[in-house]
Amino acid sequence: MRLAGDDWKKFFDSFEREAFRLETRPVYNVAKEWDEFQRFLATGEFDVSDHEPWLKRVRHFRATGRWIGRVHVITSPLTDYLRFEFAAYPHNVRSGEEVHVLDLADQSNPGLPDQDFWMFDDSKIVRMDYAEDGTQLGRELLEDVDPAPYVEWKRIALEHAEPFLDYSARPEA
Repeated sequence: MRLAGDDWKKFFDSFEREAFRLETRPVYNVAKEWDEFQRFLATGEFDVSDHEPWLKRVRHFRATGRWIGRVHVITSPLTDYLRFEFAAYPHNVRSGEEVHVLDLADQSNPGLPDQDFWMFDDSKIVRMDYAEDGTQLGRELLEDVDPAPYVEWKRIALEHAEPFLDYSARPEA
């Protein structure tokens, strides 16, 4: 089943215990970020309000006892888009999202798929589909799929990644 718009937001917000994201792309082409991304490229600065909707949602999830986190699989050096996204991550972390980085320049892939997904409560999987340029093509709730491989990929990703703040504090990061 495809999830979009309000249906996606309602589905996402209904998780009970935890939401986990595996990100694998070096670029995400998000139209609503375009102006901010261009400003970041021109100035190197990134400023976001604590009232930004995603940050408010993350704080709500945490305030209601729910965990939310992600592992972004990368290969340094960072693309311009990843530098932009990494400028946003401290805000996510301050809001309560656990953000981790798995840099494959430092190690081989420990067995993770080359596919973005969200997993909710270790049971509901949403595959995130993207075009080659990073434009999102859609979100597909994978019905009748065994979640066990996704649970294992989450375990592997978290085991091999490091917290974003530790990664970003490295001199070479």
